[in-house]
Amino acid sequence: KGLMPLSAQHTTSCCNAIHCASFGCNGGQPGMAWRWFERKGVVTGGDFDALGKGTTCWPYEVPFCAHHAKAPFPDCDATLVPRKTPKCRKDCEEQAYADNVHPFDQDTHKATSAYSLRSRDDVKRDMMTHGPVSGAFMVYEDFLSYKSGVYKHVSGLPVGGHAIKIIGWGTENGEEYWHAVNSWNTYWGDGGQFKIAMGQCGIDGEMVAGEAAWQETEGVVNGEEELPGQRAAGARAGAHAEEEREM
Repeated sequence: KGLMPLSAQHTTSCCNAIHCASFGCNGGQPGMAWRWFERKGVVTGGDFDALGKGTTCWPYEVPFCAHHAKAPFPDCDATLVPRKTPKCRKDCEEQAYADNVHPFDQDTHKATSAYSLRSRDDVKRDMMTHGPVSGAFMVYEDFLSYKSGVYKHVSGLPVGGHAIKIIGWGTENGEEYWHAVNSWNTYWGDGGQFKIAMGQCGIDGEMVAGEAAWQETEGVVNGEEELPGQRAAGARAGAHAEEEREM
């Protein structure tokens, strides 16, 4: 059985200023996105490379670009100016999926809960029980050139708020950190991931999460087999806590 990917594009385009106090490709509130998932639901989707395959309803429409990294993608400024968010729609982008599997109005999946996490212990407990959580923090200029290690803001001006996925935690050289996945691309940072010291840049105060019921698809989705510990229908993939040796 495979993992059912949900549509980040549906959330980005429809969980907008009116419904979520969010602004599509120009930013939004993770907590509001989770509440949207609980209240309205989200159709199936997947990444940009799922477009045209007919395996989900509404894959992500914006192509990869070279976010702050040397990568085999177009420069982001060239591809995303103006940063135009695809319009909210009520039919599937992938007509073959709508015809052969589910039309849009029968493809919606909802979270069973959405909530904020108030303490580090709450975050750790939730990840151990349910999987990764959503987080946000203030990005400064020195974060853009991150490569490895535990990030702590040292210099540079604020760039803006940024939402990420937190998949674990650990200790390195006596510094407690959150282990997170960025959304820019896998050529940035440490394979698209990074570690940030707990408490840095407001990250501890911006943790949100939720839960969804199990829903699975047969076989594989977008050519990828399901990994152990992953949950379907947008429920969160299995997290891990890390304890690294001090160097």
